[in-house]
Amino acid sequence: MSLAIVCLERDAVGVPFPRPALEHEWTEYPATTTAELVPRLMQADVAIVNKVKLDAEAIARLPRLKMVAIAATGADNVDLEACRARGIVVSNVRGYAVHTVPEHALMLMLALRRNLFAYAADVRNGRWAEAENFCFFDHPIGDLHGATLGIVGRGGLGEGVARLASAFGMNILYAEHKGAAVLRPGYSAFDQVLAQADVLSLNCPLNAATRGLIGEAELRAMKRTAVLVNTSRGGVADEQALADALRAGVIAGAATDVLSAEPPRKGNPLLADDVPNLIVTPHVAWASQGAMQALAAQAIGNIEAYAAGEPRNRLA
Repeated sequence: MSLAIVCLERDAVGVPFPRPALEHEWTEYPATTTAELVPRLMQADVAIVNKVKLDAEAIARLPRLKMVAIAATGADNVDLEACRARGIVVSNVRGYAVHTVPEHALMLMLALRRNLFAYAADVRNGRWAEAENFCFFDHPIGDLHGATLGIVGRGGLGEGVARLASAFGMNILYAEHKGAAVLRPGYSAFDQVLAQADVLSLNCPLNAATRGLIGEAELRAMKRTAVLVNTSRGGVADEQALADALRAGVIAGAATDVLSAEPPRKGNPLLADDVPNLIVTPHVAWASQGAMQALAAQAIGNIEAYAAGEPRNRLA
């Protein structure tokens, strides 16, 4: 049996997808809009998607579709319930970013705690040349060593962040689910983590329980000297609340690799010019060459496993 495979977002992954070792017809597009999605998948047995939204309405119009291979770990763009109802197999990729995302998170932590960009900007603007001493201390510097890192999300990425942070000598606290009545072994109460963390790292998926998890109240529960690092999904943190908190000095700084809408065509509260002590990177924490190659290979491996009658990494 030959499978018709359609890759809807080739350019969302910065390396070529290897071709699967099975009889197939391959079609790929650099990118796909919502309006183009159904026409392009009408004759597809397998769809490879990254961020394009595959909702229940689209799924209902695709009677031939048998599998969705998500070229990412997050699956909030695919209606899993609609796929289950139709018997469509959905598989994602896992573990490909367990080194690259934690490295990016630690880079952001270091930059925030040591005020890297503020000092670099001062030097560029001539501040050092005018200093009376051999150096200057215009911006507070904090070590990672001895600082407390609160981690929200204890999957492979959260564990990876903890592994690197431990090498720096940080004290690690894993946050229990917000409002949980019982603490699992190795976890601390959510509110306790907010209060004690010098750095709060978000490494959880985006779902109904985590959307808006960090809002005004949570930010005000943190230390004024604390920083927030988000390498999970933009919707986990309330972006307006975070922008307002940074302006008001509620926390000392923040860094995010993700926004609630990507790319931010209509702007975003965190992109305003007057938000201080904020670093925004364009969702590239995952995008080392090695990680992208691993992602592409695993996505194709998921299709091969499905064709062999042994689907893996199933979400539906």
